[in-house]
Amino acid sequence: MKITIKQAASLSLLIAFLCIVAYSCKRDNNQTIKEAQQGVPDAVKNQIASLGYDTRNIRTVDGGYVVEGDIFLSHNSLNQKSTSPVLRVANSEQFQTTCLITGLPRTLTVSVTGLPSGYESATDIAIARYNALGLRISFVRVSSGGMIDIQYASLGAGALGQSAGFPDCSTGNPPSPIKLNSDANALGSSPDQNYLATVIAHEIGHTIGFRHTDYFNRAYSCGGFPYNEGQAGVGAINIPGTPTTADPNSWMLSCIGNGVNRPFNANDIIALRYLYQ
Repeated sequence: MKITIKQAASLSLLIAFLCIVAYSCKRDNNQTIKEAQQGVPDAVKNQIASLGYDTRNIRTVDGGYVVEGDIFLSHNSLNQKSTSPVLRVANSEQFQTTCLITGLPRTLTVSVTGLPSGYESATDIAIARYNALGLRISFVRVSSGGMIDIQYASLGAGALGQSAGFPDCSTGNPPSPIKLNSDANALGSSPDQNYLATVIAHEIGHTIGFRHTDYFNRAYSCGGFPYNEGQAGVGAINIPGTPTTADPNSWMLSCIGNGVNRPFNANDIIALRYLYQ
């Protein structure tokens, strides 16, 4: 979902094929990577690395940067200091960020703006998956002005969605908007409903404080280089009770195949209930 893989030129076509079905698993050749990095100061890269994010294929956008394919970091967020404990090198447990949604029990509103009607139905499916767990955080779709607004945006090739980041540490509110890629052939005007619901549920997961299940090695779901951010991964805190072995069906895996449906599995439910029940 999030990474750019440097590969030999002879493998570039294969990489492009593997990534077209991923959330944001964009892989380019070395020249494209160099172009993507132009204009990002070394000091910014160091700040991003200190927060525990992959510094390859950073994209400069209005108000900040996009890292790992679908995570927005504002200029202000780069200066935030984490209060989380020192992290060990991860396995494949579920991970939370330092800050979570607060003021529980709480209902978060979700709106869908400028998208085909099928996207509203898929959003309802994603919301129902969360609400079925009886958590102290729930969701309801509203016609407009939701705390989390789902929009279309041109994100370029290889990405399906992009969250606006993680919960605000000072307010305990979710970030907004969630952007779904208008350039992605895998989405379009009438994608498979459960597949789209999985994409939306994944991005909502980021907004309430979940990192990727394969944060330690996004090659697990995306293929390619086995990148591990290790103990520098501030803001990726292991959720107790989740597995230390590979979890092939988690809704928070970095990448997903076209048309794949990933409702919450048993380990996902453990993680969600640990944080919000």
